[in-house]
Amino acid sequence: MASSDMETYLMWVAGEEKPGEEELIPVEDPATGEIFAHCHAASASDVERTIALAQSAFESGIWSRAPRHQRADVLDKCATLLTAALPDLIALEVRQTGRAIREMKAQVPSLVRWFKYYASLLRVEEQPVLPTAGKLHNFLQRVPLGVVVQITPFNHPLLIAVKKLAPALAAGNSVIVKPSELTPLSTLLLGRLLKDAGVPDGVFNVLPGYGATTGKALVQHPLVRKVDVTGGTEAGKAIGGIVGGNLARYTAELGGKAPLIVFDAADVQLAVNGIAFGSFIASGQTCIASTRIIVQNTIWTELLAKLKEKTDSIALRMGAPSNLESMMGPLVSAKQLNRVEALVTEALNDGKAKVTTGGSRLHGFSPLDGTDFTKGYFYQPTILTSKENNSILQTRIWREEAFGPVIVVVGFDTEEEAVKLANDSEFGLGAGIWTQDVAQAFRVSERINVGITWVNTHHRNDPSSPWGGAKSSSGVGSENGIDAYHAYTTIKSTIINYASVEESLAADDWFSSSAGTVRYG
Repeated sequence: MASSDMETYLMWVAGEEKPGEEELIPVEDPATGEIFAHCHAASASDVERTIALAQSAFESGIWSRAPRHQRADVLDKCATLLTAALPDLIALEVRQTGRAIREMKAQVPSLVRWFKYYASLLRVEEQPVLPTAGKLHNFLQRVPLGVVVQITPFNHPLLIAVKKLAPALAAGNSVIVKPSELTPLSTLLLGRLLKDAGVPDGVFNVLPGYGATTGKALVQHPLVRKVDVTGGTEAGKAIGGIVGGNLARYTAELGGKAPLIVFDAADVQLAVNGIAFGSFIASGQTCIASTRIIVQNTIWTELLAKLKEKTDSIALRMGAPSNLESMMGPLVSAKQLNRVEALVTEALNDGKAKVTTGGSRLHGFSPLDGTDFTKGYFYQPTILTSKENNSILQTRIWREEAFGPVIVVVGFDTEEEAVKLANDSEFGLGAGIWTQDVAQAFRVSERINVGITWVNTHHRNDPSSPWGGAKSSSGVGSENGIDAYHAYTTIKSTIINYASVEESLAADDWFSSSAGTVRYG
């Protein structure tokens, strides 16, 4: 069903809105199943033209060779204008993702930190002078790569776009973003905002479209010098194979199946609150969702009871995403809902798991505000445990990324066993440890094979703190921090000989008539 107040969004290319040649993309409200907008999509020809414009802007030097303090000022202006646009951005983000507005009111305002951080980095970055032998001055510069492509997912459209954009723009690149076809709209609004902040035409572009057409045309183009993607592992591998063929740079933040260990030295209620946040924020649709809860058997009964109580309280307060009192929204699409349902049903039907609470799609009406759950893609926050012994370890829901509000709880007796369970995954993005024993926290964090470990907290994300995986299924490279900025640059080494003419004539004439000593290197 389509909404009567439907709006059609155009692509953003070289500082203006432009139509795309592919069929319009319908954009659905996950809470109602209603199509509320359409979005133009880029064809292969659109991609070709946009890359040419982005390359032309790069070669002109209007941004790529602009003084670093000028770029920093523009990024600061981006932060200011983003703050002014928050009400519209938050409302649109809620509508297209189905995320609860209380989440978006917390997340979207934080994005200004990325623009401010990389603006500050530009102002304080030092350029090394190397101790080269001889009368030589050898200095290093970080210079931009050229045209870079960023592919962003449906779960955090603005957050992940800004995380990628800020370092890429700071470095001086020309950027083309392909947002998820499920949630492309808020990223398009960044076009006008960045232009008003002073980003030159052609330096920032947004090309919505599907991966098989728009995405493929972008990542395989020979002028693209870097691709930065957040998405699923299989898609990341496929894109990496294409990018590698062009010898371009590649960063990929891919799948996760985060373990969260609770030791008996933890404060149980604090841990329960942390599990609920780590597991059910964004309806579990995050790459670092704490989906594998590993609990010391000495506190198993107490923790499970309190976790069930907390989970049930969330379910009772689910409603319209636009309701400030709603705790959790729907999944993003029917496809995502069906995947979660299939994984849970399989684990139960195989006799490997049992339901502590939840376990099915929501039907009927919300006790909070009367929202008709049947129209949207709402799934109950769910806790699964083993039917017997640790039988749930044999299920797909233990190993595969469900991307939904479903957690698996297993027990352990020893620290060694906890570490083994935590590392029992092909993924290695994030992990959580809950304990008040600081020595234990240090000991265990060193042994968990992930890129990010949180102790007595979860999902902390700061522009200065690297964000990336430790195993290939969770990607390559990292976002955030100085490393992300460096990944959007290449090193340029300049060596200046300041010896006198006489000294150089004596030392640097390789083919002189005499057979004297000559240098090499």
